[in-house]
Amino acid sequence: MPSPIRIIAAMVVAASPAMAGNLQTNIKNVVILVMENRSLDNLLGGQTTAGIENPINNGPYCNYYNISNPSAGQACSAASDYNSVANDPDHAVYGNNFEFYGTFTPNNAAIAAGTLVATQKGFVQEQIRLYPSVAKATIGKQVMNYYTEAQVPVLTALVKNFVTFNHWHSDIPGPTDPNRAALTSGTSYGHGSNDAAFSSHGLPQRSIFQQLSETSHTWINYYDTAGGTGPDAEFYNWTYTSGNTGRVQSLANFYTAAAAGTLPEFSYLNPSCCGVGTNSMHPSGKISDGEALVKKVYESLRAGPQWNKTLFILTFDESGGFHDHVPPPLAPAPDSLTYTASTPGGSYTFPFNRLGGRIPTLLISPWVAKAHVEQLGTNSAGQTVSYSASSVLRTMGTLWGFSPFNPRVAAAPSFENLIQATLRTDTPVTLPSPASFTRRTAAKEFIA
Repeated sequence: MPSPIRIIAAMVVAASPAMAGNLQTNIKNVVILVMENRSLDNLLGGQTTAGIENPINNGPYCNYYNISNPSAGQACSAASDYNSVANDPDHAVYGNNFEFYGTFTPNNAAIAAGTLVATQKGFVQEQIRLYPSVAKATIGKQVMNYYTEAQVPVLTALVKNFVTFNHWHSDIPGPTDPNRAALTSGTSYGHGSNDAAFSSHGLPQRSIFQQLSETSHTWINYYDTAGGTGPDAEFYNWTYTSGNTGRVQSLANFYTAAAAGTLPEFSYLNPSCCGVGTNSMHPSGKISDGEALVKKVYESLRAGPQWNKTLFILTFDESGGFHDHVPPPLAPAPDSLTYTASTPGGSYTFPFNRLGGRIPTLLISPWVAKAHVEQLGTNSAGQTVSYSASSVLRTMGTLWGFSPFNPRVAAAPSFENLIQATLRTDTPVTLPSPASFTRRTAAKEFIA
């Protein structure tokens, strides 16, 4: 739980007309890069910056191999993680249930009433269930270990130079596509898995792409043509029926536009996924390749003529089944839709009334403070709450003058309070090169 000091601080810096003015005056271009499947304790677990609640600052944290039999031993968070994790952790809705609550079918009413609180103790046991032939010690490292500052030098440099959120959760405790829909529209429209609707342009709800088009703002969804994620604008039926498919373009065009100073007001970037050779930081791909992508995007923006008016948001779609010690909070359901799935423990229906795991998210701009760690935010109702993907839509509403799409977005805290009035001149021109993961074990790369 956050301390009272942090709660008070968050309330003091709640959005005001002056803060909204800073955002509207100083930011003319927003760039969002959405990476894949990492929790904060996993990817930023070795960051030493004060205010980041993680294993190195506040841990270690442990999970039993078997929740029902503690005498069977446990795995605890430790430094140094794999460049590539072949055994992709469970990040289905019911997998998150077990990882958070120790059961595939938690009592939704008890969660909503606050009488059932996540313990975050089921990550290792669920990984063992999925991969029974893998040694338990390896399983424990896969989901409990964290990256040191030296293993992720690009992210480390960004943390030390810009804003990192300590309490940013995915909107949905589930997989990639529903969370990407939540980021771009505030709801997955009842979808809880990566089903065929996402590849067949089957989502009917209003998205940020439709909103911007209908209010004469410019956008492009740049995507890595190697595929694997998105392009997220193509989830929506509107993109096709309105003739906007031309705004979905190759990621190569992003770098050309950044150099020329012709980026649209809103640039949404889809990396490639999933496996060695892709760049989204999906566990089966290499962390170092993801760092190379982040470095290239940042340096392209930093060298371009639009840098002094740019806000670069680096975030992840969901926590990917990696351990994080912070329980996911409740949040208003965006609509009345639910998702039902068969699980190893029986049928479960999810009402979309709580957030998912904590994920790494950074604000990168010459208009944000250096090495600031943002704690909880304050929403328009004066409540002190966690940030989430819906916070992006809430803040973009302030920037471009549109109302929240649904109750989830309306209740999300915005972050215009983090945009300063003075332009910084000390932002790094380049970032470090990604780390070399050189020692191999069990067909996976591990840092030497």
